[in-house]
Amino acid sequence: MSPEKVGTTGETFHNVNFAAPRSFGAALKSDLKETLFPDDPFHDLKGKPLPIKAKKGLEYFVPIFEWLPKYNRKLFMHDLLAGITIASLAIPQGISYAKLANIPPIIGLYSSFVPPLIYAVFGSSKHIAVGTVAACSLIIAATIETKVNPVEEPQLYLNLVFTATLVSGVTQLILGVFRLGILVDFLSHSTIIGFMGGTATLICLQQLKGILGLKHFTTHTDMVSVIRAIFKNRKEIRWESTVVGVIFLVFLQFTRFVKQKKPKLFWVSAIGPMVVVASGCIFAYLAHAEKHGIAIVGHLKKGINPSSLNKLDFNPKYISAPIQAGLITAVIALAEGIAIGRSFAIMENEQIDGNKEMIAFGLMNIVGSFTSCYLTTGPFSKTAVNYNAGCKTQMTNVVMSMCMMLTLFFLAPLFSYTPLVALSAIIMSAMLGLIEYEKAYHLYKTDKFDFAICMVAFFGVAFISMDVGLMLSVGLALLRALLYVARPPTSKLGNIPETYLYRDIEQYPNAIDVPRTLVLQLGSPIYFANSGYLRERIMRWVRDEKAIKDSQGDDVEYVFLDLGGVTSIDITGVETLVEIYRSLEAKEIKVVIVNPRLEVMEKLTLTHFIDKIGKERVFLSIEDAIEGCKFSLTSAKDYGSEEC
Repeated sequence: MSPEKVGTTGETFHNVNFAAPRSFGAALKSDLKETLFPDDPFHDLKGKPLPIKAKKGLEYFVPIFEWLPKYNRKLFMHDLLAGITIASLAIPQGISYAKLANIPPIIGLYSSFVPPLIYAVFGSSKHIAVGTVAACSLIIAATIETKVNPVEEPQLYLNLVFTATLVSGVTQLILGVFRLGILVDFLSHSTIIGFMGGTATLICLQQLKGILGLKHFTTHTDMVSVIRAIFKNRKEIRWESTVVGVIFLVFLQFTRFVKQKKPKLFWVSAIGPMVVVASGCIFAYLAHAEKHGIAIVGHLKKGINPSSLNKLDFNPKYISAPIQAGLITAVIALAEGIAIGRSFAIMENEQIDGNKEMIAFGLMNIVGSFTSCYLTTGPFSKTAVNYNAGCKTQMTNVVMSMCMMLTLFFLAPLFSYTPLVALSAIIMSAMLGLIEYEKAYHLYKTDKFDFAICMVAFFGVAFISMDVGLMLSVGLALLRALLYVARPPTSKLGNIPETYLYRDIEQYPNAIDVPRTLVLQLGSPIYFANSGYLRERIMRWVRDEKAIKDSQGDDVEYVFLDLGGVTSIDITGVETLVEIYRSLEAKEIKVVIVNPRLEVMEKLTLTHFIDKIGKERVFLSIEDAIEGCKFSLTSAKDYGSEEC
């Protein structure tokens, strides 16, 4: 077929490609590739010998084989400093977040030993520092407490925590292997801001138990229950604990303030929690804090992680709780870890593979569940410290792990004097940094719907529960997406004077109408969910345009449908185009198709829609369509033809 043809005026315009549609297999392969491999990770392997392909494949699936051969002493000195720095943060955080999950503090230390080693092998981000996180700790506790009381049955409760970690790891691994990272994308930025803010608020309120020295509290996580428990048990408040807690909290907030004002002094904030723990241990030992109502952590045994493989509990009576906790925390941990890894990678003009990160997180949580660890991911605070400390590779996680091993072998008993009020202050200080008022205000100023999604997550988490708040926010975000699908944008195009450009007349009021022609642009896929709306909207455009043209002594002879923005179409959409074609033909208005994309053209060809309207009414561009139909846009004496 000739690539171009000449119109009645002598102008040249291009033909549309009417090639035979691709086979089902070819189309399916293309769609799957774009869905599962949008980054085309194996493009470097094309045309390479088998040994090179095997080497590159191994480096892709096990990233340590890519960076370790290039490793040198200079890089190690940077990683050594960063690793020791994040280890000093991991010790107090591990103990604190284990307390938040209502499990023995030593489990928090175990969780900073094994998982970082797994991530160093399989992780693709050189900035992420692996550790436990407050939000997932609280979700695990809140979910499993519905089945088992951690005080009355501590061993069963701990077994279910390990089981939830296994469920989370398996879920993450499956998502990564089948490259289903698209599911994590349903957690919008607005949802994450609201969820983290609501969770941080809850955690801060729950830590008032430790700050105030309360002995009785509530197992519920909603804000009303927490506040009610504080007032109900107000007679248990110990002023000694409160004073110590406030001092620790003020100190930690001061270190954060110093970091914000002087970013180069990030280490002040990084060592703040360790200073609190160390000074708290000394104070508790010298002042015999327990005698004054200030509780301490208690015995921490020496030694590295024991096996927990035989502690996994799949009893049908309890299994629903760890499954629920595992699924929710799997998605939350992935969303947080991948988002944080990408954020710091962008700062270095780099990128990470989200699917490889999911595999790495999944493997480290699966192995962790076998070695007395609970759920870990890439927490923001520790990763930010790692980045600011000058990390160069994933070796920082190995250094942190080795530091944790030395702690478990030799220093663990020293931390047994850690006051619980110090841990509460550390948690509260960390959580206050997660309530992002400025981002919420920015959402309010820029997009009210996004702000509503954020607030639903915040108040749902704060006043109902974390899983309900999360589901409500995700549901509202999906509703918004469905509204976009069900009510896609359409616009009338006009010609920008002295150009060949055609743009939306609402955006460009100086655009000129095409005589006797209505040019419409459709901006989304045409599916069963929006086809009825599009039919009504197009007919309304025609009605309004005819009214305008009639008042000007003109008429509408053609309707151009620009399908350049229509990425796909289903059978219902094709039938809708047929109905539009018939309705307009009855009004003596001809339908012209402009710039259909490959998948759309294939569907229109297979359904014989092109045969109905004729190939002569399908054009590559609006300008070509006008030239091809120009006989109808001028007087009959210049163009005697009545066909396009």
